[in-house]
Amino acid sequence: MRYNAATMAIEQTLILIKPDGAFRKLTGITIDRLDATGLEMVGAKMICVTDKLARDHYASLSDKPFFEDLIKYIRGGYHGIKDSRILALVYRGENAIKAVRAVAGATNPEAAAPGTIRGSFGRMNSVTKQFENVIHASSDPADAAREVALWFKKDEIVP
Repeated sequence: MRYNAATMAIEQTLILIKPDGAFRKLTGITIDRLDATGLEMVGAKMICVTDKLARDHYASLSDKPFFEDLIKYIRGGYHGIKDSRILALVYRGENAIKAVRAVAGATNPEAAAPGTIRGSFGRMNSVTKQFENVIHASSDPADAAREVALWFKKDEIVP
């Protein structure tokens, strides 16, 4: 198959395997599903999410009433994990953002299609009343660029 470089949208996108995904040992199966998209993993690292990193990541939602819950969730507070580590990944390829969001499923796991990561493994935690949706996936090219730069240094991504 020949590709026209003018019509190809080679993108990078950020994926975070959130504390609930790590806590429930869903990291490997999540990567398997991401790899099945045919995209190329070009960055991966374990990160302890600081308060500053969490707030910077979710800055666009800082005016929402659920903002503090997001911060607590991404830092592992709902799972009682001190210094929770999450896996941050960068995938690259043609229309990577759209491809990853398709395999991830809807943010609300109750609305996510069966067979997607969130449809298969996401849930509403009955104790915390918090969605546990396993992963974060960049929503659009602007967010992807901002998020990749926030979580990764340039030399941490394979050229």
